[in-house]
Amino acid sequence: MYKYKITSMLLFFLFFIGLNIVEADLNKLPLKNKIIYLDPGHGGVDPGAMYKSIKEKDINLEISKKLKTALELKGATVYLTRYGDYDLSVPNTINRKRSDLSRRSNMINKSNCDMFLSIHLNAESTNTWSGAQVFYDDINENNIKIAKIIQDIFRQYLNSKRKYKETNDLYLQKRITRPGVLMELGFLSNSNDRYLLKQNYYQNKLARLVTEGVIKYFQS
Repeated sequence: MYKYKITSMLLFFLFFIGLNIVEADLNKLPLKNKIIYLDPGHGGVDPGAMYKSIKEKDINLEISKKLKTALELKGATVYLTRYGDYDLSVPNTINRKRSDLSRRSNMINKSNCDMFLSIHLNAESTNTWSGAQVFYDDINENNIKIAKIIQDIFRQYLNSKRKYKETNDLYLQKRITRPGVLMELGFLSNSNDRYLLKQNYYQNKLARLVTEGVIKYFQS
């Protein structure tokens, strides 16, 4: 009887320790078992928005790589639609842009990922527009929730005055059935945004903030 009690107490103790380890692991790796697909906009012959020699495609990729690292540190499995300066269009296709976007959407849908994030920069003919903004399509009911969470973080930590916005006419987004949003992380046409977007520390800050938003979404 005494040995039975000792064994029972030992098993209970080991079970309790195991629970604490699991809980600590979840706190440290809140995105464990989550698959995130990042889509750095443009690439190759498509530079995206430009200001002199500054090209959107390059900054999109740099931020996406930093975001990949930040998400992985929280336990996520992360894929990119492109890892270098190229597009995804079929060779010799008539409509290269449409082919590129179609292949991106197919990659994301087939992955069965838990979330996708399309990374872009904005531009206007005037210098007055600024700030990061999140766009969502209503094809997936979770998209508006993701958009609101991330935009709230942009408003709080980047002082962005912009609001998350529904857009159901973007070729890429309306073809992706997985949960996710498109983020315009600033304006290349705005001098202050442009300066910040080129800075390594600011790109890392954006990566941390978006990661915070992703975690908040999955924990809500």
